[in-house]
Amino acid sequence: MTVVEERPAATGMVRERRAMIDSQLRVSGVNDPAILAAFAAVPREDFVPEARRAVAYADRLVPLGEGRTLAPALSYGQLLTAAEVHGSDSVLVIGKPGGYLSALAARIAGKVETASPDDYAGKGTFSLVLVDGAMEQAPDALATVLSDDGRIVTGMVNRGVVRLAIGRKTADGLAFANLSEIDLAPLPEFAAPRSWSF
Repeated sequence: MTVVEERPAATGMVRERRAMIDSQLRVSGVNDPAILAAFAAVPREDFVPEARRAVAYADRLVPLGEGRTLAPALSYGQLLTAAEVHGSDSVLVIGKPGGYLSALAARIAGKVETASPDDYAGKGTFSLVLVDGAMEQAPDALATVLSDDGRIVTGMVNRGVVRLAIGRKTADGLAFANLSEIDLAPLPEFAAPRSWSF
């Protein structure tokens, strides 16, 4: 006789979350235990409209309405991995929606605040700034919220391609090193001024 242990039904989308971790994050080099634990603990479906819950764990941008999107989990995993978030970090997350990335960072860092792209100046200084989206240019004001030994991690748009970038404060403002391509939607607040040319 075989005895089958009865297990309680999973609440939420636990199976989908586990599949996201195993088939999107781990296989793509996101393997830091603290980052994976954050993804396991934060229900991604809570950050999308009810009508989009079925695609919350798809490996693509999820439209949220009003021109906003939720980046793929892999993009957030790449951001957090490049940022090397520590428990001692004070983190400012800039972006719209900002909620999911903030929730992930809060599981790892000591202090996390969120600000919109047009309202981050004057929030204090932080050891880490995460931008929930891509920038065509980094405004000078970003350097004012970064501590002297701090870092900023974002997507940088260059000739239409978005690359993961890590920035540091310099005497002249911010200097960025571009890494691999990343799937982040450009933030209009960080668009480069348009100029006309022949």
